[in-house]
Amino acid sequence: MNLFSPKPPWYVTGLAFECMQCGRCCAGPEEGYVWLDDAEAAAIARFLGITVSEMQGRYLRRVGRRYSIVEDRGNRDCVFLQPLLPGAGGASGRGCAIYPVRPTQCRTWPFWQINLLDPQAWAHAAARCAGMNRGAFFAFDEIESRRRLTRE
Repeated sequence: MNLFSPKPPWYVTGLAFECMQCGRCCAGPEEGYVWLDDAEAAAIARFLGITVSEMQGRYLRRVGRRYSIVEDRGNRDCVFLQPLLPGAGGASGRGCAIYPVRPTQCRTWPFWQINLLDPQAWAHAAARCAGMNRGAFFAFDEIESRRRLTRE
């Protein structure tokens, strides 16, 4: 027995997740941050057909030295969480207006460090996200790859 061997993460056997397109991961009531880098901001601007400067002015807020997507002041939902057209899916009738170019932080949900701390943290997040613990199985290596991409 090696006393210095790290204990494997609790999710070493993998986890299941299937996005239900409910929008709860993008919704308040808590304030949150959706961090993005310059390349992600530029991709969103191109997708929206506006300049990066317009993108920053309308949709980003400066937090220290970084930028985060702004939230609706009333309900703290991500500003890009929009009503879906009838028949477009989504249990809540809402979806991401920039889904094809959403930031890495959004792409890696729910495999964030804070959700992977322990089974209780995962269960806490799953209480809000119906897609956790169902659907596609993600092996440990894929979970770790996504976890490492996330900037918290």
